[in-house]
Amino acid sequence: MSQYDFIKCSLIVSCLMLSGYAATDTEAVSANDRPAVHPNIIVFLADDLGVMDIGANNPNTFYETPNVDRLAAEGTRFTQGYAACCVCSPTRLSMMTGQYPVRRGCTDWFGGKRVERFNPAPHHEQLDHDEFTLGEAFQEAGYKTAFFGKWHLGPTPEFWPENHGFDLNFGGFSRGSPNSWVSPYKNPRLEDGPEGEFLTERLAREAVNFIRQTKSSPFFLYFSFYQVHVPLWAPEAIVQKYRNKAKQLGLPTTNAELFEQEEQYHLSNNPRQVRVRQTHAVYAAMVESMDTAVGSIIDALREEGLFENTIICFLSDNGGLSTAEGAATSNLPFRGGKGWQYEGGIRIPYIIRVPGGKAQVSSCPAMTTDIYPTLLELAGLPSRPQQHLDGVSLVPILEGRETVGRDGLYWHYPHYSNQGGYPGGVLRDGDWKMIRNYENGRVFLYNLKNDPSERNDLAEKEPRRASDLAARHDRWLQSVGAKFLQEKDGLKPWTPDYLR
Repeated sequence: MSQYDFIKCSLIVSCLMLSGYAATDTEAVSANDRPAVHPNIIVFLADDLGVMDIGANNPNTFYETPNVDRLAAEGTRFTQGYAACCVCSPTRLSMMTGQYPVRRGCTDWFGGKRVERFNPAPHHEQLDHDEFTLGEAFQEAGYKTAFFGKWHLGPTPEFWPENHGFDLNFGGFSRGSPNSWVSPYKNPRLEDGPEGEFLTERLAREAVNFIRQTKSSPFFLYFSFYQVHVPLWAPEAIVQKYRNKAKQLGLPTTNAELFEQEEQYHLSNNPRQVRVRQTHAVYAAMVESMDTAVGSIIDALREEGLFENTIICFLSDNGGLSTAEGAATSNLPFRGGKGWQYEGGIRIPYIIRVPGGKAQVSSCPAMTTDIYPTLLELAGLPSRPQQHLDGVSLVPILEGRETVGRDGLYWHYPHYSNQGGYPGGVLRDGDWKMIRNYENGRVFLYNLKNDPSERNDLAEKEPRRASDLAARHDRWLQSVGAKFLQEKDGLKPWTPDYLR
């Protein structure tokens, strides 16, 4: 019997017990068909990890990710998984709320404000308490909940994990990057260890300890890596391994071989180069140490006999960093990277492993908003449709039964990214993707099936389709109360018709 059937049987028995109904022998659910406890949940969220940075998605990757690849081989690997934003904080909010971040006015990374040709849209910088988060849903259901790593969803302690549904908080506070990769950490939610202790190893040990101490109760463990975010750093021994590997493989070393010029489509038009080869030894070492942490936590599950009753998700919060701040990775064949509306900026590794579930690859688009309703259903908990408004349960996909229905996928980013991306909005509908430039209103149209690299703009060849998708996106913007670029020095940016 599959994990899905276990959960269903468990719910039936629970309902019968609560109602006082005494089942006959033929009506009773066999004790062998019931799980001893509700399934445990682990969510791994990497920071800035590109979709092509794991071996499961890219057999030719320079990096080594055996533990994540094993998860992908045993579960469902979504080849078209998406972050709800091209930068971190909004995506993180989308996972905690099941909503497009624009609904909460959280449209840029918290602390970000970049002014170029126009002023950016105003945006909200905290996860408010009127949201009933994924952590609170599991906490209310009797789960022990723990958070490890990067939070970046509010400026002060009242908005940190312990006030959003997590019993324990190891390392989560306002910052989006670590003050130090080694102890002393200068982190108000993580005690210092021995001098020189590595942050990722420390957080993994804390997570393992939590598992061992909580094994008798169902738990929700959210491990949110600070990796592979800048500043780029990893233990020297691992870095040297990849320096040697690059040399042995004869990989290129000059900028002319590693970078290409990215075509610009915004008025400010700052030149930007994009990395086209994966060769960065420090970044590779960061990827490996992240993967090692995943492996150590899975090993603990196995040792405690919990692995076959634990649902595991692995995702990233946006695309890989390829156009700024060291431009550490390449997302090819996908265009752009973190901070961009192209696939390289929003397409992410997306894996869900359910014990007893199918091992498969799915091309069904999935978004970070979907994690909330999916995990509730997998755990046998009631859905909260008034909360996770924009997420859909992926359980039908995980069971290999069917696709899920939704009216496209939407993005809204009325900001200038640190990585060179321009303010814009996106609608993905089937194979078609519309991008609108918010500076001047220009619309681009791509067919991702035929052109996954987004190099062939079809807006002029398919004007009606481009116009229809843009109009749908405008209606969505109005429905979610979107805010837009602000004028600067008397110059006014594009605004949708309904605001004119």
